[in-house]
Amino acid sequence: MTASEGSGATATTAAKPRGRAGVFVSICAFSFLVNFGRIAFAPLVDYFIRTGVSPATAGLAATAVWVGSALPRLPTGYLLTLVSRHRVVTGMGVGLAAAAAFTAFSPNIRVTVAGALFVGLASGVFFIAANPLVSELYPDRVGLAVGLRGMASQIAAVTAPFLVSVAIARGSWRLSFRALAVLAVVVTVLFVFAVRRADLPDAGVDDRDLLGAIRAQWRLVAAGVVFVGVTGFVWQGVFNFYVTYLGAKGFDAGPANTLLTITFAAGVPSFVVAGRLADRFSYLSVLLAILGGFVVTLFALTLVGSWAAVAAVSIAMSLVVHGLFPVADAYLLDSLPDENRASAYSGYSAVMMLMQAPGGVAVGAFYQLGIPYDGVFRGYAVLVGVVAVGMLVLARAGRLPTGE
Repeated sequence: MTASEGSGATATTAAKPRGRAGVFVSICAFSFLVNFGRIAFAPLVDYFIRTGVSPATAGLAATAVWVGSALPRLPTGYLLTLVSRHRVVTGMGVGLAAAAAFTAFSPNIRVTVAGALFVGLASGVFFIAANPLVSELYPDRVGLAVGLRGMASQIAAVTAPFLVSVAIARGSWRLSFRALAVLAVVVTVLFVFAVRRADLPDAGVDDRDLLGAIRAQWRLVAAGVVFVGVTGFVWQGVFNFYVTYLGAKGFDAGPANTLLTITFAAGVPSFVVAGRLADRFSYLSVLLAILGGFVVTLFALTLVGSWAAVAAVSIAMSLVVHGLFPVADAYLLDSLPDENRASAYSGYSAVMMLMQAPGGVAVGAFYQLGIPYDGVFRGYAVLVGVVAVGMLVLARAGRLPTGE
């Protein structure tokens, strides 16, 4: 019997637990805020470069937020063996508000990089505590639940370039982080009230051995790391340098930022659609199809030049790659048993995020070494293609956990 089946059996006897919708909506609001804080640095890369910052340093600002998002994931997994999920989420809300305020008042790029790291730290804590909680709130619809949570994150990704541009037009990009600090306080208060009114699941009460859980579930953890870590590294580089890349193709900053917004917007429905697919079909089949589609669309992006063609390819790429995250989360969270879920998930997430984090700075570094952006992106497409083929071979040989 799988974890979802065991949890589902418990849920059926509990007769509709009270107040979980309010907790879920609050988590979705947090998801919007933490991802806004992470994604806001992507449109700032081009802005920093245009104000005299080197491409590698500008990429470092974007990389720092993702490094920060990776660093606390394993420690948070250990914290969850001692403290309930909702208390960790509450603490994260306070930390996010403080990190956003610190960034909002940064006087130079060095302090901004530190602020990005702090914002990333808060986001890492959030995902490790919130994702297992979401899967346990609705154990019979894990794919849909994590898909909706992910959709809230993606809406933030869509609005971040526009809102940062508005802040710059109004005098300072720091205005967006001041707003983030205020909203983080508001949502934290709302979350606390929602938790007090809700019957929360106790699925994680036996999850008390971090390293033991990772050892017990190492094959599933490793499979998730390979699927998401490598592909996420590539996607980090693509979207953080997307505007700069289009500038190299001859696009002005305005149309390039519009295309970035369109690209992220295309990913919004992908989370829900992919979540539903994850509930209905083999996890491995969906994951392999996503990797194959990403390879094709990323390579195609390097071959097109007109606004319409770039938009079409970018939309297709976004629809494909954003499906990776809810499917991978459902693959792990639905498959891990209650006594291992948060701990094993934190191990996967920590390694996966550390692999993703250098994606932005790597593109800037390769470019400064003389490799054109087209060459970097084509090399990245080959890398993902090699991973996809390797995982397909392992799946056919029965060497990968199926998640069933």
